[in-house]
Amino acid sequence: MDIQELWPGGPLFRQSEHFRLSTDSVLLADFAQPRGAERGIDLGCGSGILALLLAEKSSALHMTGLELQPGAAAVARENAALNGLDGRLEVLGGDIRQHRALFRAGSFDLAVSNPPYFPEGAGAAAPRADRAAARGEASCSLAELCDAAAFLLRTGGSFFLVHRPERLSELCACLSGRGLEPKRLRLVCHRAESAPSLVLLEARRGGHPGLTIEPMLVLSTPDGSESVEYRRIYHR
Repeated sequence: MDIQELWPGGPLFRQSEHFRLSTDSVLLADFAQPRGAERGIDLGCGSGILALLLAEKSSALHMTGLELQPGAAAVARENAALNGLDGRLEVLGGDIRQHRALFRAGSFDLAVSNPPYFPEGAGAAAPRADRAAARGEASCSLAELCDAAAFLLRTGGSFFLVHRPERLSELCACLSGRGLEPKRLRLVCHRAESAPSLVLLEARRGGHPGLTIEPMLVLSTPDGSESVEYRRIYHR
């Protein structure tokens, strides 16, 4: 696979056939706030672009990527090396559901995830198991993902994730029920008049109740061109 630049002068990466680079991960990396975090984990890192962007965002941050699919994990390691980050971005092959066997409780200051959006059995089934894992929750449910984040984060640590707006109430219930209090929410829509297509959410381990709803992130102008904020995120 060819090496590409995410933007001119930006991170180099190879695409994984298992997990294609999506705008969702780039938007989440922009939304996430390391705030002096030293150890972060990307739960289900795919080809590693989210962990890579966060490691570049904060020079103090050491990122761990956890990925079930061996092929995707191998590409993520290549991407870390391509960007000279193999000293601050390590990729482990493993199952999110086995987090207690892989790490100690409270090992991380920050966790991120761009998880599968659809419950198991919802929508058309992908023909391959690896692509099914990227699309649906056969390998890790939303509840299991939140279990992992709650165990892995120290008190005061933040969990940043992107998801679908129709599952927002379920997501908030899963998080708060595990001691991860939703603190920041941003809705993403293609145009100002469109319904939201994504939600960006930060939850804090042991946080007090109180949710800040940030201004809508609009990706396109009325004529269909890229919005000013979209261009900022992609360094255009």
